[in-house]
Amino acid sequence: MERLKCKKLKNKVMTPEQAAMLFKDDMIVGTSGFTPSGYPKAVPLALAQRAKNGESIGLTLITGASVGPELDGALTEANIIKRRYPYQTTAEMRNAINNNKVQYSDMHLSHTAQWVKYGFLGKVDIALIEAVSITEEGYIVPSTSIGNSNVFVEMADKIIIEINSSQPIELEGIHDIYDIKNPPNRDIIPLINPDDRIGVPYIKCDLDKISAIVFTDIKDKTRAVAPVDEVSKKMAQNLIQFLEKEVEEKRLPINLLPLQSGVGSVANAILSGLENSKFKDLVVYSEVIQDSVIDLIKSGKVKLASGTSITISPDRLDEFYKDINYYKNKLILRPQEISNSPEVARRLGVIAINTAIEVDIYGNVNSTNIMGSRIMNGIGGSGDFARNGYITIFTTESIAKGGDISSIVPMVSHHDHTEHDVMVIVTEQGVADLRGLSPKERARCIIENCAHPDYKEELIDYLNRAQEGKYKHTPHILSEALSWHDRFLRTGTMKKGKLEEAK
Repeated sequence: MERLKCKKLKNKVMTPEQAAMLFKDDMIVGTSGFTPSGYPKAVPLALAQRAKNGESIGLTLITGASVGPELDGALTEANIIKRRYPYQTTAEMRNAINNNKVQYSDMHLSHTAQWVKYGFLGKVDIALIEAVSITEEGYIVPSTSIGNSNVFVEMADKIIIEINSSQPIELEGIHDIYDIKNPPNRDIIPLINPDDRIGVPYIKCDLDKISAIVFTDIKDKTRAVAPVDEVSKKMAQNLIQFLEKEVEEKRLPINLLPLQSGVGSVANAILSGLENSKFKDLVVYSEVIQDSVIDLIKSGKVKLASGTSITISPDRLDEFYKDINYYKNKLILRPQEISNSPEVARRLGVIAINTAIEVDIYGNVNSTNIMGSRIMNGIGGSGDFARNGYITIFTTESIAKGGDISSIVPMVSHHDHTEHDVMVIVTEQGVADLRGLSPKERARCIIENCAHPDYKEELIDYLNRAQEGKYKHTPHILSEALSWHDRFLRTGTMKKGKLEEAK
């Protein structure tokens, strides 16, 4: 109870089961959580139990980004979630979406907050927020993520707060909450340097809207990151060589510009490669602060990291909490409306490094859908940074599924980032710098530098034959443009020989 410092709210304390009774069918619920950290856990589990006991409850769920199994997993298994925004990663949710049990709208993460404030997604009934404490004034101190929490608190009719004692109280002071007004009253975001603090370390809250406070000690269920393999090391080396060249050409300063990196094992592995580079005094301005960033801080390579979430792999979480006072003054957590702001990304000159599922020969990127139809996770913040970065880089291994899929294809099966926003492609094969190139020049550059040898000859053949058509600017053979994906779906491989055998 010492974490609940506001005496007026003592009578709002209740069990997760009691708080779960506040949810009604057809409600819109906004929760904390971003790449599964800082999300509510006890109340969703109690809510799932209500449904398992036979009650019919259907909700629209809006979060910051992905959340953990106690939220997306448990509520999906209980058939509670009818509609989901803006990003997800759990197997249960992904399968429900792909099986048409949940309606999912993939969104740029910088857009979600303002869509909620504009009313585009409907009125938020309940904000369910994880906190490390509540101040004397009744303000909420978030835990390991902010995401859209401040906006949900502002817009919801009712607020439920989970005070999580497994989250270190030392997180107090790490947050920088700054709220953005709607047009025509929107002002400039006064963030000029990545280490600027422009807000307050808590979420201001109307005490009258707080309907329940629940205590819990359930830890974040963050995800393990894969070990750094030889392919990731090679991609990191290629990226570092590219950045070194940019410094030599005086297009980047010696300590680069603020770095943004996508989420997951590949992104983590590539960013970790900077530890063996000559770069120092680096700054990270991104969404998620994950293992590689913590390692770079510890090694002295990174002096500051700003994000909206701290997501540390499970086997390192206790170590991070133990040393949190060392990291605290080097970390800032902001609302995702600020961390992912196009305005701020462009002002700071962010170097955007994100992961692609596949890239086509003209530089279009698919980062969300497998074979055009099966959602993986979502676009996340890659679009926020890609369109507004100083340099926009996409990384991918040149092959997948043991070589049965080429990540470089004639045409992507789903477009997330068009050729207009993609500057550089990095694979373990090499780097394609596409800046200023015409479509045919881009195609040659990508095939020659980034494609796997098993597929390079067929890509060149496709391009050469496409150029025999009537129109020469962006040559395609439409009857063949997606034939590689069709070949995989029919035979289990994109390699041409298997199709001939099947015939």
